[in-house]
Amino acid sequence: MTSKKLKASITGVHGYVPDYILTNRELETLVDTTDEWIVTRTGIKERRILKGDMKGTSILGVECVKGLLNKTDTDPKEIDLIICATVTPDMLFPSTSNLIADRVGASNSYGFDISAACSGFIYALATGSQFIEAGTHKKVIVVGADKMSSIIDYEERKNCVLFGDGGGAVLLEPSEDENGIQDYLLKSDGSGGDMLCLKAGGSLKPASIETIKNKEHYIYQEGSSVFKFAVTNMADISEEIMNNNNLSSDDVAYLVPHQANKRIIDATAKRMGIGPEKVLLNIEKYGNTTAGTIPLCLWDFENKFKKGDNLILAAFGGGFTWGSLYLKWSYNN
Repeated sequence: MTSKKLKASITGVHGYVPDYILTNRELETLVDTTDEWIVTRTGIKERRILKGDMKGTSILGVECVKGLLNKTDTDPKEIDLIICATVTPDMLFPSTSNLIADRVGASNSYGFDISAACSGFIYALATGSQFIEAGTHKKVIVVGADKMSSIIDYEERKNCVLFGDGGGAVLLEPSEDENGIQDYLLKSDGSGGDMLCLKAGGSLKPASIETIKNKEHYIYQEGSSVFKFAVTNMADISEEIMNNNNLSSDDVAYLVPHQANKRIIDATAKRMGIGPEKVLLNIEKYGNTTAGTIPLCLWDFENKFKKGDNLILAAFGGGFTWGSLYLKWSYNN
């Protein structure tokens, strides 16, 4: 008789966004743009910004994890592993996950960061689930957080209207039933890396006076090309994971999409055959928080979920990276 395969369940979720609200109206005073232009093309009305000196992504992560531990009544010393998805780490090393662990008192855990841009949380969630399924870990925290304001040029119209700061965290534990993470598909295509990247600051092009003058430590993206890839690949992979698991549009309770652009989200929902009532959107409040968007969505809409609900998570990001994850929600609120 074969033993039942363990599944990893999300048993709690918590998010955090900074207090400062950067509205479209304020952006009108910084660059040549309008509220109407931004809303029409992206769906974004405002975004949160982490203000203050010496405040990095770990600040966002710590607030998420502290709230999560309190909410789930979990002793931080019980945490086995913390995985942080981010492209804005406090430093290249040590990892942001280790800084978070120290500041929340998770002294028995270890951790590492995952850099997969906007797909980072799905990558990290799939990775974290493996440690639970293997039976080697009982409590794994997955964080998705980014301080995007740290790599945005607020004199450049295309990107500064899109991004904000924020994050979320989930607790993974072994499932007590058939609920939990069921399947995932992860993809990447490095040939698209030059279209959406941070040109300098790594070993290829270390920081110099020249790179700073050329503003190469800010996000670079070829907007129209990235949009086309995102629309196609995020829609394709969401449809593929539904087909792989024999899910019809009626079977899906909610699509939890990466919040980059409402037009990309709409195209994904259309391919999946689901109506707007099943699409979770909070892009108007937070903008694109990169690895933070999906956990922030789970946090914002947690009260809508019922135990057993089929959720499809989907994202596309720089690198290029993209992915989709299918889970059955594990608890009622």
